[in-house]
Amino acid sequence: MTRSDLVEELAARFSQLTHRDAEYAVKTILDAMSDALVRGHRIEIRGFGSFSVNRRPPRIGRNPRSGESVQIPEKRVPHFKPGKALREAVDARTAEMDAAQRKPSAP
Repeated sequence: MTRSDLVEELAARFSQLTHRDAEYAVKTILDAMSDALVRGHRIEIRGFGSFSVNRRPPRIGRNPRSGESVQIPEKRVPHFKPGKALREAVDARTAEMDAAQRKPSAP
């Protein structure tokens, strides 16, 4: 699902929202989440999951073209951990879909 798909879904589910309003709502939520992560905060959405920032320490890498060693600096990267409800929902739905695909069709 892309950002555009999310906007379309939101506008379709809530008929009182115009496409522009749905786009603004999605942008506002994603911007607020980005700002919180930049400030080092943790975001927890119950039943969905949590977002946090992980630190990747500096390391020595290798340039695959020349083979020379390259110093890779420390990085801070976003990390998502799905919540229990999301994990269970995905597992249940994929199991249902697998079962439906394995079920032989009636002639």
